Amino acid sequence: MSSVVFGVAAEPSIERVRAAVTLLAEVGCDAVLGFGGGSALDVAKSVAVLATSGTDPIDHLEVIGAGRPIEQPGLPCVAVPTTAGTGSEVTRNSVLSGGGVKASLRSPLMLPRVALVDPDLLAGVPKTTIAASGMDALSQLIEPLLSRRANPFTDALARDGIRRSARSLHRAYREGMEDPGVREDLALASLFGGMCLANSGLGAVHGLAAAAGARLSAPHGAVCAAVLAATMDVDLRALRGRAPDHPALDRISEVATLLTGQPDAPPEDAIAWLRRLTAALSIPGLASYGLDQNEIAPVVMAAQKASSMRGNPIDLSDEEVGEIVTHSL
Repeated sequence: MSSVVFGVAAEPSIERVRAAVTLLAEVGCDAVLGFGGGSALDVAKSVAVLATSGTDPIDHLEVIGAGRPIEQPGLPCVAVPTTAGTGSEVTRNSVLSGGGVKASLRSPLMLPRVALVDPDLLAGVPKTTIAASGMDALSQLIEPLLSRRANPFTDALARDGIRRSARSLHRAYREGMEDPGVREDLALASLFGGMCLANSGLGAVHGLAAAAGARLSAPHGAVCAAVLAATMDVDLRALRGRAPDHPALDRISEVATLLTGQPDAPPEDAIAWLRRLTAALSIPGLASYGLDQNEIAPVVMAAQKASSMRGNPIDLSDEEVGEIVTHSL
């Protein structure tokens, strides 16, 4: 079987996808294999579907493009994740950057034909990748559990995934991925997170990650990690202040129990636990990637337009979103 390799060394972009589609047409490939982290998988999914449509990414992108539906099945796509973070192998969208914005190509036709999740492929992953991708996976379990679109199917996966991440992520960072049980926990947490976000949506963490990540040379997971604790803090106070009977308040308490293992943990314990983990994993703030006070307002504006914000348990004001960014610098 002949093949041609196309590398994806950074966050996926419109231009990188165009280049891959051009190469695929030149060599006449009849299938696409995405092997690597979420960036590689997102490019593979985009290329597979655009290879048969004859269209450009901008024709279909949400927010920054025409948003036209993808109507023609793509080439067979096989997704093989080698990090435990995005869950992109089981989602029907690809997030691409262009013009200072991140937006999604989205269609049921983008779901990979095969998702091969092998925990042993996580062996040897660098510590910084373990931290960033692991926090991305954790956020993709917590946000669907709190989402307005939460349902019993995703609730079950999210609860199990949060437990796995809570017991294994810090250990993986300290000791590496040598223990098969740790590798399995994190691989399943990532997989479950992908299934949860695809069926329940996300929230302000990923709305901010889309807005800030498009402006920074930072991995998507690192941005999610930087804003996760602050977002939960602001969400908790907003819910208590404007919707004291909202079911998401009980769910934040449940997240605290899942993270700490304490059955009577108050919701504040979830935020404190996440802050301790963020520090233990040496997660850098957004300022380390070049975000400063002058850019908070445009990041807030872009975040409020992101599709992920629609899943947040409560609508946040511009001031509240700005507070999250400020506390995440």
